[in-house]
Formats: sequence, C-alpha cells, structure tokens
Amino acid sequence: MFKNKILLITGGTGSFGNAVLNRFLDTEISEIRIFSRDEKKQDDMRHQLNNPKVKFYIGDVRDKHSVDIAVNGVDYIFHAAALKQVPSCEFFPMEAVKTNVIGAGNVLDSAVEHKVKRVILLSTDKAVYPINAMGLSKAMMEKVMVAKARSLDSRSETVICGTRYGNVMASRGSVIPLFIDQIKAGKDLTVTDPNMTRFMMTLEDAVDLVLFAYENGNNGDIFVQKSPASTIHDLAVALIELYKSDSKVKVIGTRHGEKLYETLVNREEMAKAMDMGNYFRVQADNRGLNYESYFSEGQEKLSLIEDYHSHNTERLNVEGTKKLLLKLAMIRQDLGL
Repeated sequence: MFKNKILLITGGTGSFGNAVLNRFLDTEISEIRIFSRDEKKQDDMRHQLNNPKVKFYIGDVRDKHSVDIAVNGVDYIFHAAALKQVPSCEFFPMEAVKTNVIGAGNVLDSAVEHKVKRVILLSTDKAVYPINAMGLSKAMMEKVMVAKARSLDSRSETVICGTRYGNVMASRGSVIPLFIDQIKAGKDLTVTDPNMTRFMMTLEDAVDLVLFAYENGNNGDIFVQKSPASTIHDLAVALIELYKSDSKVKVIGTRHGEKLYETLVNREEMAKAMDMGNYFRVQADNRGLNYESYFSEGQEKLSLIEDYHSHNTERLNVEGTKKLLLKLAMIRQDLGL
C-alpha cells in the first residue's frame, strides 16, 4: 500500500518518529517528509541519513500554514508531534493544549483538505483516566480525532484513526535511559514507588502497531497493542543485574501527576472493543446529539467488565524483564552483545 506513496511524519526528529522513519526507509515508498520545529535535529538527521528519499520541513503543528505546506501532495500521515513530558506539561498546560490539541486539529484539518488517504495519530495510556495535564491534553486530542472522523461523509477520501501506547522502552525522556545513566555514574536507581507498574513495549512493537492501524483502520478507531508490564522495582533490578552493577534501588516517593498503574483501555471501551489477536480495536462512539439516549439507554453488563491496565495484564518477573530489555540495541551495545 506504500509503493510510490508519500509519507509525512510530524515530530519526525523524535525517538518515535525516527523508528517509523527507519522502518519505512526499507519499503518502496517514494518519499518521507520529516516535519518538526527543531532545525538542529533535522540537520543531524540529514547528514546521518544522506538519503534523497527523506525530505525535511521546518514548521510547527500550531501553525496550520506551515502544516499545509508539508501536507500538500502527501498520501499518509503519522502524527507524532507532541509535548509529552509530564512535569513540563503540568507547569505549562496551555502549551500542551496548543501542541497536543490544537496542533492535532490543524493536522487533521489539513489532511482532509488535501485529501490525504490515511492519518494515524499517536496517543498514550495517560489519556485514559487522565490525572495530569499531558494525559488530559492527549485525551482531548483523541476526542478531536474521533469528532473529526465522525464528521467525514462517505465521499471523503481520508481515514483517520489513532494508536494508543504504554511505555515505549528507551524512548527519549523515559525511565530506562535514566536508570542506565545512573548505573554508569555509580549512583543509586531512583524509584518512585516499587509497586508501580508500566506497560513495556519496544519501539519495533510500536511501529508494528502503526502499520497495523494503516492496514486495518476505519474512521475513528483507536488501536491498542496487548503488552506485558513490569513493576518499576523489577525493571530497576533487571538493569542492575544486566549491567552487573553495585547500584542499589532507592525509593524516593511518587511524583505529582504519576499513577500507580496505567490503563490502556477503560471498561466502557472494553465493552465495545474488538479483540484482534495481539491488538484491540476500540471503535468510535458514533452516537449523535440526541441526549435522550444518554439517559434512557444504558449498558447492563458494564459493571462486570474490567479495564485493561498494567496491573492486570501479563506481569513480567525480573528474568522476563531482562529478556525484554535485551531486545534494545542500546543495551546490547553497552553489554558488547
């Protein structure tokens, strides 16, 4: 489906955008456009790749005009541009709204106007039952996506859907690189709550989910990969053992905006989710503006359904976590494997 087509990756200089780029470089796609506001990272990528198939566009998803320039002539969009650091979004929530909500709306509007075939948006488990500004802004992004998809009629050439992720291992700003840096510096590993669980998936798994969404998505769908989870304590111990370190685990207490566990699919969504083997398809709520249905039509068995979260998914022990960690190139390189 990608032969001789043009793909645009917003936020393409990030770790996730890079992973998607690297996967598509080996396909018969004719052009990959990297759209971001970071000219230094773009210049680094340009020299590193030295590939005429990759084109670079400076711009910001907050500025629709710059988005329109990049989207013109594009067949597919993967929208990864976001503010995703929980603390920075907590202190600057309007900036999270501008990028994660309004920016996503700009990308969707431009995609429909330019008759893009498919748009996949990147979301997060923090959007489910959000308790911090980052999760709230991503939850609103999902609502904007579903509303835009619902507004398209049968004549529209664009399909819009989303992918929702747990913890993508070793992505920039995540806990695994932090723990590795602490080990290399001979410091203790700072764990907020040893019983805290997080979904664990590799960047390769994450890109597989994107491809699955491109191939199977209908308007308004959100796709979720079934993923194992680990406690933060077991993750820290696994890294200490892999690196044969003398570091200890130091519990520092939960930071504001952190959950004990993350939810990928809430029970209302699980009631209508389609099990597709390794993935869940959460279809859009297509109820209209007849508010009467919200009061007269309930779901009798909803109370019997459980969320899909990192406390009730497959739980990895220390050995299982080590096995998964060894899939990461940065760790294999450090260990000389």
